[in-house]
Amino acid sequence: MKDLITVIAKALVDHPEDVSVNAVERSQEIVYELTVNPSDIGKVIGKQGRIAKALRTVVTSAAVKENKRVSVEIVS
Repeated sequence: MKDLITVIAKALVDHPEDVSVNAVERSQEIVYELTVNPSDIGKVIGKQGRIAKALRTVVTSAAVKENKRVSVEIVS
């Protein structure tokens, strides 16, 4: 999952070296914290959050195969 998020995020941003993904286990779900360069936040979120929503949809769909609950949080 971390690799999937990292590959997608690096393709979207201007500073791919600043992309990092941290997995945090919370009660009954895994939260992936995506950290990018502050100047790239808008590119990862997209207009009206469309890119962020699409990223979350892809990750959630991939997690269904593994019977896990996941979510993605974007932090700067």
